[in-house]
Amino acid sequence: MTDRESLDVLLVGAGPTGLALAAQLQRYRLRFRIIDRHLDRARESRALAIQPRTLEALAPFGVTDELVARGNPAVQLRMHLPGRTVRLPLFDVGVADTPYPFLLFLSQADTESVLGAHLAEADTAIERGTELLKQAPEGTHVACDLRHQDGREESVRARYVVGCDGAHSTVRDQAGIGFGGHAYPQTFLLADLEVDGLEHGAAHAYMTDAGMLFFFPLGSPATWRMLAMRPRGTADTQSPVSLGQLQAIVDRYIGDRLHLRDPVWMTDFKRHNRGAERYRAGRVFLAGDAAHIHSPAGAQGMNTGIQDALNLGWKLALVSQGAAPEALLDTYESERAPVGRNVLRFTDRAFTVATSRNPLIGLARTRVAPRLAPLVLRLPGVRGTAFRALSQLGIHYRRSPATTEGPHPSRRGPRAGDRLPDSPGSLHAMTAAPGFHLLLCGPRGEWATSQVTAATRGRDVIHVHFLGMTGPWHGIAHGLVRPDGYIAYRAAGTDLTGLTGYLDRWLPRPEPKAS
Repeated sequence: MTDRESLDVLLVGAGPTGLALAAQLQRYRLRFRIIDRHLDRARESRALAIQPRTLEALAPFGVTDELVARGNPAVQLRMHLPGRTVRLPLFDVGVADTPYPFLLFLSQADTESVLGAHLAEADTAIERGTELLKQAPEGTHVACDLRHQDGREESVRARYVVGCDGAHSTVRDQAGIGFGGHAYPQTFLLADLEVDGLEHGAAHAYMTDAGMLFFFPLGSPATWRMLAMRPRGTADTQSPVSLGQLQAIVDRYIGDRLHLRDPVWMTDFKRHNRGAERYRAGRVFLAGDAAHIHSPAGAQGMNTGIQDALNLGWKLALVSQGAAPEALLDTYESERAPVGRNVLRFTDRAFTVATSRNPLIGLARTRVAPRLAPLVLRLPGVRGTAFRALSQLGIHYRRSPATTEGPHPSRRGPRAGDRLPDSPGSLHAMTAAPGFHLLLCGPRGEWATSQVTAATRGRDVIHVHFLGMTGPWHGIAHGLVRPDGYIAYRAAGTDLTGLTGYLDRWLPRPEPKAS
């Protein structure tokens, strides 16, 4: 076994969550490695949609434009009912505070390809065919034994280990973290393929007594992603899914109106609803599917994992660099675990309603809800609320220990703990550089340069912006934006005493060196 290398972070798992975390650590120039026991990235679609908040969070890395260019920003749903088709808008609600007011349909294969290429541009290698054999605490580090594809073994020391290694996480198991929950009894079939007879430019949902059938626009590696529940009365088999089997399901559900062909990928799977008991055990952290797995309802899974990663990454970076106290890492679980639990509850309820065999629920699902939905969704307020919930733009950390409302905060505008909106102006582009961003609103003459300098001196991770009268808060106010785009602190007026107290706790000045 080779001599031990010392790292800041060892990332285990190179799916979208691990790749996003690596991209953030790369920006902060940490010493890290990313390993994955699989020899290649995903070549099939798996996760198939990117939410607006995820597109925002990835934009500072310079990858979002490429993701949007490859994907399909669908804004229409066709709900096919017995005897008629209902056209429903998805995200046409005129949301002005995000540059991405749409759900982007894009295969996981493309998402991983774009993120992997971004890492490669900065010479970050993804070590594929490398698995974690053992991890154990060792003072201020974690000792990790690795095995490479050629059988060579290696030992490394990392200040922190992050398990982004999926539902069967080795990191989670070796850290002794429980993963409670249940498996759903239904079996689902997935395929990326071509479909003749299906209108392009929209997602399609067939609501029938026999079952539910979905087609989502992908474009690559095939035009459509098909999702269907195995029909009642058909036994699960161990044989591979076939095109004939899929065509038979389509014919059974909706007749012979659609013709399936040229499959790129086909599989069957069962879904689970499970969550980690903890997101942290000492110097070991969990993110993505290693922390929570659930049904695909609402396209939440991959997006939640990526945002886990981007919540954790900057905290690991600042603590490793000595710019923030160790206590900052405790806020990862206090902020992200409630989000994970909410996603588990939401997807479980949606999945149960969608698959229940109870006759009354089935009647509501196939007859009542499809007829009420067009009426309800005509109300912009309802669509806007649904958009913010599903798009993850509404996620906040108002109850986080690292969130503080200062004196006399404005009743209007985003609160401490909220995501920074992208209006007025291009606030996201302004705050894209790594680090914190202090936004000063009101006439420039109201702000004493000496006071601003006194509050920020010695804290190199803070960027200062004078916004004049175009900031997110009316009048004279100030707010501190975290590296992940959420507001850490805000207050009215020009008195920075409260801000200084906040910074002294979470971004303390380095102690002067002894002469």
